[in-house]
Amino acid sequence: MRTRDIGFVVIAVVALMTILNEPIFGQRNYPPKMKGAAEEVYKRVDGIELKIYRFDPVDHSPKKEKLAAIVFFFGGGWRSGNPQQFEQHCRLLAERGMVAFTADYRVSSRHKTLVKECVADGKSAIRWVRTNADRLGVDPNRIVAGGGSAGGHVAACAGIIKAFESKSEDLNVTSRPDAMVLFNPAVVLAPIAGITLDKEKLATLTTRIGVDSRALSPFHHVEHVVPPTLIVHGKDDTTVLYRTVELFADKINAKQGKCVLVGYEGQSHGFFNHGRSGNKMYEATTNEMVKFLSEQGMFAATPTKK
Repeated sequence: MRTRDIGFVVIAVVALMTILNEPIFGQRNYPPKMKGAAEEVYKRVDGIELKIYRFDPVDHSPKKEKLAAIVFFFGGGWRSGNPQQFEQHCRLLAERGMVAFTADYRVSSRHKTLVKECVADGKSAIRWVRTNADRLGVDPNRIVAGGGSAGGHVAACAGIIKAFESKSEDLNVTSRPDAMVLFNPAVVLAPIAGITLDKEKLATLTTRIGVDSRALSPFHHVEHVVPPTLIVHGKDDTTVLYRTVELFADKINAKQGKCVLVGYEGQSHGFFNHGRSGNKMYEATTNEMVKFLSEQGMFAATPTKK
């Protein structure tokens, strides 16, 4: 690896401490209320009921057709956040013909949990959709994971990392998505060969994650072909550095996978969110999302076999 890249990754791992200490946002409207969304409990754990919110295309008939689905995971540093962050993304994709979900998962401010539990919940949400695919009118072979920042990390872990499954579930049903759409995701959580990091900062990161940070660092687990992936990322992001997703995309593509990286000049962390800057970047990034999902065949209905 080039010296310049090593420097970027050193800074990037330290910058993750910024994510872990982000101010609590999205809490004011928690639990979320999204008009027209069907809500169900997808997981019960430690006395907590975790809900998933579903947006169906108009006139969708589960008995007649199976549609592709997408499950979004909110950002917030694994500490806070709200499923409502991706409400408008869900509405947009439901209009295009997908069954769109936005899932709650445990975070440290509400549940005193660690990052490893966030990832386990994300995997549970995808498995729940696949397990219930017939009832929901979903094609179990066309389930996409999406998310932003920490939620992008959760989605990426589901697509790449094999561990951190909830053992009480039917593990014969895979939690691996068939594609991924990631918005400024945290994908490098550990040092890369030849890099020395501040031991105190690394220890703090490991404590907050709950395991050695490498175990939950998607970059370090790209050793096989991963699901087709789209990443949209601001080039001026100082929380999750753009260079980290460049390295990640390069590694996926070098393994004969497909990772499309779209960078945006002058844009910082969270630039893609609905309601920000007159929705200019929301529209630009959702256009890329729709294009990518169309290329992956996610907008065609599969007739139910008689």
